[in-house]
Amino acid sequence: MTRILTALICLLVMLPQSRAETSSELRHSAEKALSKLCRSNSGARALRDQAVAILVFPDVYKAGFMVGAQTGNGVLFQQGHASGYYNTTAASYGFQAGIQKFSYALFFMDEHSLQYLKKTGGFELGGAPSLVVADHGFSTSMSTTTFQKGIYAFFFGQKGLMGGIGLQGTKITEYTPSE
Repeated sequence: MTRILTALICLLVMLPQSRAETSSELRHSAEKALSKLCRSNSGARALRDQAVAILVFPDVYKAGFMVGAQTGNGVLFQQGHASGYYNTTAASYGFQAGIQKFSYALFFMDEHSLQYLKKTGGFELGGAPSLVVADHGFSTSMSTTTFQKGIYAFFFGQKGLMGGIGLQGTKITEYTPSE
């Protein structure tokens, strides 16, 4: 039964990704998602102006029933230009059920954190330097004087029904989309 559920979850997660996304389509989706986030969140807007780089995953798909998986593709922006393409994947086990689509953005506030992403073959967020998940309450209380070095994560655009969102156990790897 567990094998069947695992196979079903993998199939559900991979279906939205089955059509190969070109680099220009992905870049356009990521720019649109980042713009939406910054319009609706003053903390993200302030961080955007201070960040060394921003990694945006415009469409992340998550599905699970006891065993869960998620996947999505994203773009790394430096000085307003795309400088790399990344994939995010995660697996989880526990009390969970549902299907969800969401977006997230990682704001790299210093070169050390950005180099960690670029030098590791598989960036694991659980072991990343100084990761802060910026929820709505945190975002409303932050200012340019309260920014810390490291990485800030924002989740937004959630659709579907799934219990909980997290980055624990998430792996990010560089990839090359089609042109």
